[in-house]
Amino acid sequence: MNKNQVILSLIILVLVIVAVIFNQKAAPGNDKISVTYPRANQLVSSPLTVTGEARGIWYFEASFPVRLLDGNGQELVVAPAQAQGEWMTENFVPFAVTLNFPPPSTPTGKLILQKDNPSGDPARDEQIEIPVRFR
Repeated sequence: MNKNQVILSLIILVLVIVAVIFNQKAAPGNDKISVTYPRANQLVSSPLTVTGEARGIWYFEASFPVRLLDGNGQELVVAPAQAQGEWMTENFVPFAVTLNFPPPSTPTGKLILQKDNPSGDPARDEQIEIPVRFR
């Protein structure tokens, strides 16, 4: 390998490492919903305010359900996230919900944000799960 090939290889390696690190710190979500807080595996406590943005199709009547489960799958709380703007759009709309929950019996759990699906059709169900750690 000549000097230019070594330099090019090092630049590519650095770019790959930066991409991996950035991907790990990116907001949880997909092309329909993005969570700003909390991030995956973040320490949380009650009250927990969950924030982010979701496309209008994620809402029904300006809200969608948010659940917090402990590590055993026990539901600690469920509450509706509320749109913070005009939700009848295909664009992203900010949301927020504050969850008040009892002390969990496990050190970890998961936050589940569900697309509101008033039709009950399982083919229209969507959700994201974010692992959390309890204080």
